[in-house]
Amino acid sequence: MSGVVSHTRPPLVTGRKTYHQITEDICSPTEQVPSGSWVLCLLGALGLLGFGAVAVFLTIWVGIGTWNLNKTVGWGWDITNFVWWVGIGHAGTLISAILLLFRQKWRTGVNRAAEAMTIFAVMCAGLFPLLHMGRIWVAFFTLPYPNTRGPLWVNFNSPLLWDVFAISTYFTVSLLFWYTGLVPDFATIRDRAKGFRKKIYNFLSFGWTGAAKHWQRWESLSLILAGLATPLVLSVHTIVSFDFATSVIPGWHTTIFPPYFVAGAIFSGFAMVQTLMIITRKVLKLEDYITVEHIESMNKVIVLTGSIVGVAYLTELFIAWYSGYIYEQFAFYNRALGPYWWSYFAMMTCNVITPQFFWSRKMRRSIAVTFVLSIIVNIGMWFERFVIIVTSLHRDFLPSSWAYYSPTWVEVGDYLFTFGLFGTLYLIFIRVAPVVAIAEIKSILKTSGDQYVGPLADAHHPHGPEDGGEHSHKVEPTKEELVADERAESSSSSSSEDVLSNEDKTEE
Repeated sequence: MSGVVSHTRPPLVTGRKTYHQITEDICSPTEQVPSGSWVLCLLGALGLLGFGAVAVFLTIWVGIGTWNLNKTVGWGWDITNFVWWVGIGHAGTLISAILLLFRQKWRTGVNRAAEAMTIFAVMCAGLFPLLHMGRIWVAFFTLPYPNTRGPLWVNFNSPLLWDVFAISTYFTVSLLFWYTGLVPDFATIRDRAKGFRKKIYNFLSFGWTGAAKHWQRWESLSLILAGLATPLVLSVHTIVSFDFATSVIPGWHTTIFPPYFVAGAIFSGFAMVQTLMIITRKVLKLEDYITVEHIESMNKVIVLTGSIVGVAYLTELFIAWYSGYIYEQFAFYNRALGPYWWSYFAMMTCNVITPQFFWSRKMRRSIAVTFVLSIIVNIGMWFERFVIIVTSLHRDFLPSSWAYYSPTWVEVGDYLFTFGLFGTLYLIFIRVAPVVAIAEIKSILKTSGDQYVGPLADAHHPHGPEDGGEHSHKVEPTKEELVADERAESSSSSSSEDVLSNEDKTEE
């Protein structure tokens, strides 16, 4: 029951929580009557979903003639939104897989919501290629299976087919990763529930009892899935970038696209996580578990990836000039000074200038600044995809084919439909599942709780120099804390008891 005090390491769990308090705080949003703010948000999401459903129905019933695509601009808002949503879904797997392998403790407060965001974003992304087919009922033609259609077969040389494999694999692994983490938390809710609700969570938890064997297999599976998901973080958006890089269109045919797209995807994904988590921590009163330290750590990733994206923008301009290829030079001249100049400068302002504010520690730790800048970043990343797609297409090799593209209300409605779908799924998720991983928060409590580490630890816990070193002291809990913990442990479920015993074994 002792921990090591650190004067420099900031705590990741505040409020001097006990194990029982963690369970109560995180489970309570799933057990209480929905708040008025949650209901209003759900109504807003359903409103977008309903309006967008009309646009999606028209797109399917009438065809993509309802869009404003033309002979020059064959990809418009649909593929722009597809790439944007795929990028949004990147942060979840990065937080879950790569940071798990690197044993980064700050991931525990945000990984659950980021994983859910990944799954919902990929679902939204997958809708646009299906709509773009024009005949959504033949979408199964993209799957390579023995058929009776004669020579009609998928083209394995096409990156569009690679997209099908990459995104479906990414979605499957992300779903398994997300649900694996939910199993012990579903068991915790099951042990607190009654009646029919208890049966539902018993089914969802797969009969989890919290036995040591269950935890061993759970941790092994988590590591295996993390190992499988790590290359997917790099490969998925790399393959999406091949949709453009393998073509011969000026502005697309460049080898910098794979790393550039991956950095941009992580950049926009973390910005969306910030937007959602700042709202979630306030509405669900989870400030003690999603702390300023978590927000600052994610802002550091944003400033890193944003700087990489900025370097990629400048590299593109330099290579276009250095190549001496007039069509490539014109593509970038047209982006900056052509009819879509406003989108190019919006992209540069939002993606290059905005993240630089996070070099300031005060800015990184400001909730309001982070919330505003995270939204601006995602607006800029949408403009990036729009600039890449539309400005490279609308003026091709023949001036007689030049055209100006602007979306119809149906295209805008299709986009709003995905916002409604994403919002509805996320709001339902935070009502039926713990938005913060209970078991993982408990696993770091003794090494990252503010009663054990940080500047406030000394004020509440007596310590001596027996551990050696000025900044390292052994902390013993007070008598009141021991009594409170003993009561909480005796009244908790068997799964909670096994969590504690497993944590003690791990520490030994």
